[in-house]
Amino acid sequence: MTALAIEHVSKSYALNGVQRPVLNDISFDVAPNEIVSIVGASGCGKSTLLRLIVGLDEDYRGSIIQGGVSDTKAAKVGMVFQDHRLYPWLTVGANVDLAFDASNLRKPERLARVHHYLQLVGLSDYEKAYPKQLSGGMAQRAAIARALAQEPDILLMDEPFGALDSILRMRLQDELLSIWEKNRVSIVIVTHDVEEALYLGNRVIVMEPDPGRIRDVFEIELARPRDRADPRLAALKQRCLATLVGREALS
Repeated sequence: MTALAIEHVSKSYALNGVQRPVLNDISFDVAPNEIVSIVGASGCGKSTLLRLIVGLDEDYRGSIIQGGVSDTKAAKVGMVFQDHRLYPWLTVGANVDLAFDASNLRKPERLARVHHYLQLVGLSDYEKAYPKQLSGGMAQRAAIARALAQEPDILLMDEPFGALDSILRMRLQDELLSIWEKNRVSIVIVTHDVEEALYLGNRVIVMEPDPGRIRDVFEIELARPRDRADPRLAALKQRCLATLVGREALS
């Protein structure tokens, strides 16, 4: 059984009374424990696709089946955005605890789970801290902890490291892979960074705009942990960039 199946999904928005297509016939699967990266130019519908998967928008054609469930509201999906979206008036622990509001867990078990997920992302000592007391990378790790605390079958990430400097970005990429190794949750990550897409993903889906559609899919058959200096990654990067630039050159 696949963790996620996107089948012939299309999406349009009304603009000045005219329907403008944003996504056109998107189809792909995500296997259990797989990381799929989605890369493409701005405007190709990457973030729109994530909104459909998580159930923030239900106006589309086609089907989205998560873990055998076609009702996105019933599916167990976590979401991490580019900005951490932590509530500034709550502590880090209280932000993570929000994940259990819809559960029947008692307070001691909720606290135990908060401790567990903060430890998982390396923030055990910051449970009582407020978001303003965290660095950008720490705040993003707290957001990941909150998403994982929902115990999702699939984690969606929309440019989660896009606002960070390059050194911190690489560090959090490695931390994400460490968390993935422990949790084995399926991940779909949207990024503009081709190197990030290749380093993290088991597969990289390249999208093109007007309307957004899949142009190519790259299988990354490299063992983990990966070496960023691996010439095979460099060769894949050139092929991926050629796909992206080739499409844009025709625009």
